[in-house]
Amino acid sequence: LLKQKANSSSESLSTCQTYTKKKHPLKVGNSQEVAAVNGNGNVVKSKPTNKTDNGSAKDTPPLAKPKSKRVATDKNLNGIKSDRKGCKEKKKNGNILKEKGDIKHKRRKAEECAEQQPKEAEIWFDDVDPKDIEAAIGPEAAKIARRNLGLETGQSKQSVEQVLVKEKASEGLTQAVAMDCEMVGVGPKGEDSIVARVSIVNQFGKCIYDKYVKPTEEVTDYRTAVSGIRPENINTGEDFKTVQKEVADILNGRILVGHALRNDLKVLFLDHPKKKIRDTQRYKPFRQRVKNPRPSLKLLCERLLNVQVQTSEHCSIQDAQAAMRLYTLEKKKWEAAMKNKSNKNCK
Repeated sequence: LLKQKANSSSESLSTCQTYTKKKHPLKVGNSQEVAAVNGNGNVVKSKPTNKTDNGSAKDTPPLAKPKSKRVATDKNLNGIKSDRKGCKEKKKNGNILKEKGDIKHKRRKAEECAEQQPKEAEIWFDDVDPKDIEAAIGPEAAKIARRNLGLETGQSKQSVEQVLVKEKASEGLTQAVAMDCEMVGVGPKGEDSIVARVSIVNQFGKCIYDKYVKPTEEVTDYRTAVSGIRPENINTGEDFKTVQKEVADILNGRILVGHALRNDLKVLFLDHPKKKIRDTQRYKPFRQRVKNPRPSLKLLCERLLNVQVQTSEHCSIQDAQAAMRLYTLEKKKWEAAMKNKSNKNCK
């Protein structure tokens, strides 16, 4: 009985030791064995612990909690831990940096393209077809070459014509017509002028009359850079008397529109009633808008119509169309002002 009691007391002691081991780690040496109870209630011996320091026992460290996957994965490139918020901010900042990089790349690309564009001073080829320049260098170079040669591009011609001429309009005579003349120089220094070409358009900008005039005197200055007149144009032109009569018949009883018409009527040796003349150079509202007492037709078209005319050699048809378009722009106000003026003169 005493042996059974001793065994039972040792079993209870080993059970207590096992229980306390779970709660508090035991101090063990090199050869100590710790008893434990298995699931069936039998006493088993555990493996001895070898954690000693110079033969002295140490406390075993408490079991460490497993690291969460979130903390393990949330490490930056330098090995520093960061939370998910930091990662989001980093990602966001990365996108911002990428966007900034794209903007810089696009800006650098645009600057490179701008540098590659040819400058006007670099296009100096003489007697070279602009089409060949376009094929060799590019469209911008061809555009500069055409401008230097006095040739308008198709796009600019089309845009000017769209502004000055009304499509699908009548091509016949209208109550108002616009006229312009090109002149050449005669006399010792070519200072005197004679008519070389006469062009008339109707109210819609459609050309109804355009003829070159045979010179009545020896031409000493063709003024080709401005007038666009060449010897072959006027040598085979119409007789002056014929042109004078035809123009007079067209202008008879109609409103005459033009720019600096006094000069055109002078070279034709014609007169026209003052109340039927609409001169865009002398129209006061136009002069006030451009702040010029004697504005040129080119200036008026740039400021009021937003088109460029007379960029190289002048064309009497286009100049007449431009004057007519300026007139139709202010037709109601202009005619009302002329009517009020005539009423005041009658009183």
